[in-house]
Amino acid sequence: MKLNYAVVGTNDLNASKTFYDAMFSEAGLHSMSPSDRMTYWLAEDFAFAAAIPFDTKPATRGNGTMVGFAVGSQAEVERLHALALELGGTCEGAPGQRGPKFSAYVRDLDGNKLCFAE
Repeated sequence: MKLNYAVVGTNDLNASKTFYDAMFSEAGLHSMSPSDRMTYWLAEDFAFAAAIPFDTKPATRGNGTMVGFAVGSQAEVERLHALALELGGTCEGAPGQRGPKFSAYVRDLDGNKLCFAE
């Protein structure tokens, strides 16, 4: 089984697009917006989106919800963690060894939790 896609909610699609465009700029992803409420970042076997909730209620972060990205190296974990903070994200766990993986945790501009792991 494969994960088809992951979506995080946003209350400001333009700010979210700017944040994730910068986060994914070196990953070879392309973005597309199938509607005025959603943007996808895509590659073969990869789909991630930020969306204004369909029910038009404010987007809120899910308590206990997290999206994890396998980024390939400790250096990339450290780079993406620092970049997320520069872009206005907040630290939820500095880069370091956690069990078998070197990882780091941040929250995006809407409070969605992200993990970068080697």
